[in-house]
Amino acid sequence: MKDKVEFKKMREFGDIIGDTFLFIKQNFIPLLKAFFYLTGVFIIAGMASSIITQLELGSLTRDKSGIAGMLMSNSMERLYQLALNYVFVVVFMMLLYTSIYVSILSYIALYIKKGNEAPTVTEVWGYYKYYFFRVLGSGVLMSIFLFLCFMCCILPGIFVFPAVSLFYAIMILENASLSYSFGRSFKLLSGEWWTTAASLLIIYIIFYACTLVVQLPAVIITMASAFSSNPGAISRSYVFITSISSYASLIFMIIPVVCSALLYFDLVERKESLGLLSRIEDLGKED
Repeated sequence: MKDKVEFKKMREFGDIIGDTFLFIKQNFIPLLKAFFYLTGVFIIAGMASSIITQLELGSLTRDKSGIAGMLMSNSMERLYQLALNYVFVVVFMMLLYTSIYVSILSYIALYIKKGNEAPTVTEVWGYYKYYFFRVLGSGVLMSIFLFLCFMCCILPGIFVFPAVSLFYAIMILENASLSYSFGRSFKLLSGEWWTTAASLLIIYIIFYACTLVVQLPAVIITMASAFSSNPGAISRSYVFITSISSYASLIFMIIPVVCSALLYFDLVERKESLGLLSRIEDLGKED
């Protein structure tokens, strides 16, 4: 059996990808347990809001009057309801992504603190409730910042994406503020942008490939609907299956989050050698 993954060390490009999956494999059950305990409610809520919204939108498009007719009529309650449903979808998605990042990074922080031992859900919950709202508020601002960068001819968005990926790891693993995490992410990337960006590119390709496998049933149903004599029933089945598979596939977000933590420690070791200094200080100490 391989030794447990040590975060505080330098890694080559292939080691970052390999250790991402090795860590998940070694901590599979406790990591998934913490993930579902802390994010399950947001997955279910987001799934429900997505299904309701898509069914309502499908009902409007099948209605003879349609959305245009609703706009011209005196009663627009259904349209307002549809808009409200979309608001709920966006809100639950923000809460879900925040929960995923906080739960996984809190798990990693405790794993390191306990000497590479898996923490309990109760221990992760202690970190989770401390960081959740801080990361939520910071995440909204960082999402707006990233969106504006992508709007500026895309290239600025590509440039800052690795820094944004490191931002959440810095905030939790260093218990840092928004401004400090933002500045430190760019400082750590100085001179190491290409390697970090390449690692993230590969890991996100793997992530999207995994999500496509989960969402394959929805694609099959879409193809079947073209030959169905009852497209209405197929449409409702498509809504349920796409919503469930889309939210279920978010479990694979564990992969890029773990990778971002490994990249953070790799960059810290290259710049500051904190892990090496820590191991030197531990020499001669008793357990």
